[in-house]
Amino acid sequence: GNSAPPPFSSLSFREHPAHLVAFSKVGFYLPVVIGLEERVKSMSKLNANAKPFKFNPKVRSFVPKAKTTPEVKDEVPGEPTPVSPAPTPAIEEKAGGDAATESWEEEATGKETSKPAQTAPTPQKDTTSAPSKEPSAGKETSGTSSRKVSKKKQSQQEKLDAKIEKLNREGVQLPAGMKVHDERPHVNVVFIGHVDAGKSTLSGQLLLMTGQVDQRTIDKYEREAKEKNRESWYLAFIMDTNEEERAKGKTVEVGRAHFETEKRRYTLLDAPGHKNYVPNMISGAAQADIGVLIISARKSEFEAGFDRGGQTREHAMLAKTLGISRLVVAINKMDESTVKWSKKRYDQIIRKLSPFLKKWFKPKDTVFLPVSAYTGANLLKPVDKSECEWYDGKCLIDILDGVRDTNRDAKAGLRVPVIDKYKEMGTICALGKIEAGTLYKGQKVKIMPMGGEGDIVGILVKDKPVDVARPGENVVIQTKGLDENELLSGFVICEKERPSRKCTAFEAQLRITELLAQKPLMTNGYRCILHCHTITTECQIAKMLAIIDKKTGNVTEKKPRFAKKNQVVRVKVRVPKSIAVECYKDFSQLGRFTLRDEGKTIAIGRITELKPEKKK
Repeated sequence: GNSAPPPFSSLSFREHPAHLVAFSKVGFYLPVVIGLEERVKSMSKLNANAKPFKFNPKVRSFVPKAKTTPEVKDEVPGEPTPVSPAPTPAIEEKAGGDAATESWEEEATGKETSKPAQTAPTPQKDTTSAPSKEPSAGKETSGTSSRKVSKKKQSQQEKLDAKIEKLNREGVQLPAGMKVHDERPHVNVVFIGHVDAGKSTLSGQLLLMTGQVDQRTIDKYEREAKEKNRESWYLAFIMDTNEEERAKGKTVEVGRAHFETEKRRYTLLDAPGHKNYVPNMISGAAQADIGVLIISARKSEFEAGFDRGGQTREHAMLAKTLGISRLVVAINKMDESTVKWSKKRYDQIIRKLSPFLKKWFKPKDTVFLPVSAYTGANLLKPVDKSECEWYDGKCLIDILDGVRDTNRDAKAGLRVPVIDKYKEMGTICALGKIEAGTLYKGQKVKIMPMGGEGDIVGILVKDKPVDVARPGENVVIQTKGLDENELLSGFVICEKERPSRKCTAFEAQLRITELLAQKPLMTNGYRCILHCHTITTECQIAKMLAIIDKKTGNVTEKKPRFAKKNQVVRVKVRVPKSIAVECYKDFSQLGRFTLRDEGKTIAIGRITELKPEKKK
């Protein structure tokens, strides 16, 4: 009527004659009075909005579904229900799907519709219950099939593992009629050192003395050097073939040449010494087995190269990082007027160098000798006593021949990091060094990380075709069945049965050698350049895992916030695209790397664990 309703607080919830409680947007309960006739008509509208509570005209109190009494169940079939039957299937589906999400609305309407079906089963219920059994049967079928598939995959993986184990034990069986072209071991020697130390001159003198360059070519280089007022550079012109290199007197690209002795075959690599071309030096040193560190004995030149800012320290450190474990230190320019084969100057240089080199190389793997690249003294033959009476050691070639062989596994899986590639006569040719395994003509290979497959149709060693190439050889590989984009610099040529792994993230142990002045700490998110075998790519320190004690190897701090110079840390490194690398313990040449930032080497590291790529 027109009379105002009594206060909401004066009546209990059950004693109020006709009301509903709606929740307003401002956060308090507002009593709403509706006539008895309008109440039933408006039930469907109110049910959709009254989320917290729902009024049921047939039940005097709100009882949870689990506590429903038989009396309510008996009353429901004989009385009219105000709720339309259309929402019933949706309610049953929701209740069956997730019991934890039942609302008061589901409890009130669900009792009126679903309870009679439980007391007296009908064909409709049988129809609804039948599909519920089919999914369960389907799950059993899918579970059985999935188990069969997993067993099949497991058996296939076991067969593959057994095949790989057999290959690792016995090696690749060469086709009938194929033989190794030369039984002498092949050794890659890289000449490193500070700029103007005499690396190119020493390389040219070795080639001249071993008969790799004829006298007519030398006379031509002498005339060219005289025209440029660089008469003493004519030997360097043998290795520095670029006009820019000859004009400036600085090696830019890695020079490559070959010479032989009775015991071994050598590939000579002349690395640039200027700091602007350190990435080129890295690519050359990554192919080497033995390093020859050239030191200038001329007054003030050794100090300029060894002190801060010089390349002597960085080159020696990079050589060790890139896999060179044996170092020959050649003290050059001993014939210079300020030195004159002085033993005092020679001993002074050794005293300064030895403490630094001991950090990276074992004393038994380091040899010192005096040489003169310009005159050729102490290169092929020991220096004459009339020039240097105090030296009784071996000459450079005898030392190189006496260095013990690098441990290479010819039975391991094939690994050939690609240095460069070109197209010729319809075939894709790749240049690289065999780090492990055996390469032969007709072999089926897989290119990682792309996964392209092809065949080997030809192998060139020193521009001569061969059938078989062993570890350590520098080869040109002619392939068939590959696209140009599947064979790029930084990729790895592998056996089809034993391919290399690929990843976009890996865990590694780093030794921080130097950090930039403006970035004195290494933290999560640190960005730099990664050099690993022939790979050069950007990378990021995704996570700092631990700081390790250099002497004991124990973890001193977990999840550090930062790391400083001269610390050893375990980190997670992430790269933008997939790369083909290996753990250091499996393939050392593909498991060691260098980090550089703004032209400086900031850290060296070893890969300890490869993280699998996430499937997209």
